[in-house]
This record gives sequence, structure tokens and C-alpha cells, in this order.
Amino acid sequence: METRIQQAAEILSRSRLTVALTGAGISVESGIPPFRGPGSFWEEIDPMEFAHVDAFMKDPARVWEVLVSGLKRKLDTAKPNKGHLALAELENRGCLSAVITQNVDSLHQKAGSRDVIEFHGTFATLSCLDCGHQAASADIPLTFLPPHCQCGGVYRPDCVFYGESIPLEALTRSREFASQCDAMLVVGTSAVVHPAAMMPVLAKQNGATIIEVNPTPTPLTATTSDIFLQGGAGSVLSRLTEAVAIPTGP
Repeated sequence: METRIQQAAEILSRSRLTVALTGAGISVESGIPPFRGPGSFWEEIDPMEFAHVDAFMKDPARVWEVLVSGLKRKLDTAKPNKGHLALAELENRGCLSAVITQNVDSLHQKAGSRDVIEFHGTFATLSCLDCGHQAASADIPLTFLPPHCQCGGVYRPDCVFYGESIPLEALTRSREFASQCDAMLVVGTSAVVHPAAMMPVLAKQNGATIIEVNPTPTPLTATTSDIFLQGGAGSVLSRLTEAVAIPTGP
């Protein structure tokens, strides 16, 4: 394991442009359950029934009560873990250009990452369906469900529901980074949900080295990853960051 960490650190130290792709696995250590797998949201809740945009528009109160309010409570109090902080430190050192995240928890920003591409939007803000007013999610109480804007309209989280498109800017910038990077860190995701799953493949096709950090092997491990660092995101990324040489000037 130490040999692979050193190999990954050398790659990151030499890389002209490095980007990270993160999924739910990096936020598990912050107390946020994943959406798939053991202990996930979708074990007990049918996503097509409660996470589809049509379901929300048809009965926002029900979706808020069953799914959104519980998720909001978790995200309002969640704090970045060592994995988020390690990626922010890599960016601070000039060793990471951007984070492409499938998560909606804004923990990368809270950790200090500055360029975060939110593939599936964010839960940090809510928008009124009627007037479009945007408010910080943490500032909106759950006294009444669904919560209402001052204009009387219903608030919705600024995340991407099933049935909605990925924000065009996020998709475009992600593709640009994936096609241009020398190295990609894939953290806490099996990269099976499209179109995010195509980013490591696109990077690989354009000559990038793929460094995967996950607790168990994924479909990506055997097909795309060049270096597989097995373990929790917090522990592995902390060790990797410590091993990366701080760039010096020309």
C-alpha cells in the first residue's frame, strides 16, 4: 500500500493538471449515508417515487416529508472530514485544479476547496418555484412542510432530481477537465452513474493516469484505474497528501 501511495504521490507531484471526481463514499465519514448500497437512502425509499422531479411537482409536501427534510437535517449539520480537507490542501498546494463532485452536500466548499463543479447541484440553497428567490438551506426552518417563500411559493432544493438534466456548465467544464488532465483522482465512487461515469474513461482515453481511492474494488478498478488505493477516503487521502511533494517555482 505504501508503495502505491508513493507512486500516486509522484504522479500528482509531476502532473500539470489534476482533477478529482468524488462520490458519496467521501462523505460517509461525515455521517451522510450513500444513496446506494447497505445503509443507503434507497434501501427504504423508492427513488422513482420520492426523488423524481415529477413526484416533487405533483406532491412537494410528501417528498419534503419523506425524503428532503431528513436529508436537509443531515446536511445542515454535517462537517467536512479528513478526505475533504486533504483535497482542499492539495488544491491549496497547487496540486489539484478542480473537484468534480456527484455530491450535493457542499462539504468540499466547507473544507476550503475553491473550484468545485457540482454535477448534481447542491442542497446548500433552495429556490422558490414561483418567484425564483434563492435562500440558504440552513436558514429555512422545517416548521411547516413544504417550506414556503415569502411570496407563498414552495421551496425546492437546488439539486438535480431524477428526470432533470445535469447543469450544462457543470457537464461542459467536467468534460474539459477530463479531456485535458494529466491525472484524475477518483474518490468514493464506483463511477457507474452516467454521465459522471464517463469522466474517468474520457480522461484515460486522453492519456491521464487514473488513481482510484475506494474501500473495495469497483467496476472501474479492473477496467480504467491505473493505481488502486484501497481504504477509506479520509485515511488514504491524508496519507497521499502528506506524500505529495510541495511544488517549487521554475
